Amino acid sequence: MYIGGMKCMNNPKSNIAANLRYLRNHHGLSQEEVAEKVGVSRQSVAKWESGDSLPDILKCESLADLYGVSLNDLVRFDPDKAGFPIPPKNKHLFGVVSLGDRGQIVLPKQARDTLNLKPGDKLVVLGDSTPANRGIALIDSKTFLQMTGQVMDHFLKE
Repeated sequence: MYIGGMKCMNNPKSNIAANLRYLRNHHGLSQEEVAEKVGVSRQSVAKWESGDSLPDILKCESLADLYGVSLNDLVRFDPDKAGFPIPPKNKHLFGVVSLGDRGQIVLPKQARDTLNLKPGDKLVVLGDSTPANRGIALIDSKTFLQMTGQVMDHFLKE
């Protein structure tokens, strides 16, 4: 996989470099702008992005905050293995599921674990039928009620 024009390898140093290159380009920043925001030289940013050196943990934290990603993902996310670039903080792509004959799906274990979903939990199914945005989303019923108030409570008691 190529990110920022460079091949991404499966090792932490390469992952950090690939993530930093992608995030800077995605945010439309120059190396100089990133350097100024985190208090280092442009050369330091260039070395981090090339994999020649690594930022210290405090700089990693500043970079994660700057780009809106988790510190863990900045350091450990492997875009080559995932098949997509580093996601924003608290946003996840858990994979693809198949629709069963009766419309059932099985949520991936990582999704259930990350969101602390248990058997019997109720989820609200939201949909968008606009041709350009066609799709569905699931949201925990308690979270949905907190967001919308008790207006939808009668739907969720069925």
